[in-house]
Amino acid sequence: MAKLLSGTWVRDQLFEELRPRVEELRRRSRPPGLAVILAGSNPASQIYVRNKVKACQELGIVSETHTPPDSVSTEELLALIETLNRREEIDGILVQMPLPPQVEAARLLMAVAPEKDVDGFHPLNMGYLVTGRPGPRACTPAGILEMLRRYEIPIQGRRAVVLGRSDIVGKPMALLLMHEHATVTICHSRTRNLAEEARRADILVAAMGRPALVTGEFIQPGAVVIDVGINRITDREEAIRIFGADSERMQAFDRTGSALVGDVHPVEVAEKASAYTPVPGGVGPLTIAMLMANTVEAAERRLKACSG
Repeated sequence: MAKLLSGTWVRDQLFEELRPRVEELRRRSRPPGLAVILAGSNPASQIYVRNKVKACQELGIVSETHTPPDSVSTEELLALIETLNRREEIDGILVQMPLPPQVEAARLLMAVAPEKDVDGFHPLNMGYLVTGRPGPRACTPAGILEMLRRYEIPIQGRRAVVLGRSDIVGKPMALLLMHEHATVTICHSRTRNLAEEARRADILVAAMGRPALVTGEFIQPGAVVIDVGINRITDREEAIRIFGADSERMQAFDRTGSALVGDVHPVEVAEKASAYTPVPGGVGPLTIAMLMANTVEAAERRLKACSG
């Protein structure tokens, strides 16, 4: 029976470790401060931001959310970021993606001060990751690494395959695994014999954004499978293909008309993997937990610089 890797369990551990650090910052100076920019009215983004604000409240981190309209321009957002860069009580700035289509996302990410880039997306922080220097790491890959460590899953000397090459997950995930001495292959939509490449993995990370793409033929028996995808499906035939006609998940789909599914086939992964992350409840909670950790670390670096 494959072992379920619970992101909620790891998140709760991380929160318990962060609470005394937040309290120490409050005692010595002030609590950490996080500013979130939520441009437009994307429903999924609104849910993500609410969860981030809730996590801040739970830990004692001061948060504020800026909600410019769908019509906001790149220049207006750049001005907002510049204001937040100058505010001493703001330790972290998060620009929630996706942005309205007229906004130049790359310019915004470049504009965030590197020391306040709690998403780890600024090119300077990506460069620190490449060279193995300290700095904020992209939240989802960093959370996955925490999960592997806390479940005592060996990485050194293992073969890892990362499906997906995005700047947000795929590339930083591959780099973090390399720094842990795994042998890493990055695959993507143009990789030939994708299933064959994936089957080489002792640790398989799926982050391609395609529901249940990774079936049993992609998985080496006994592999550890990390499912980063979160896809909402509404087609009943697709749901039957993934869940099976008589499953509890199918009954839930018929009640609501939709279901969340990862990039990995949920039934076939349980049959072949030694351990895997469910969707939901796997990688998702880790992303917010590492955002909180990056914010606390940014506040600690600020305090050290001020007192040094």
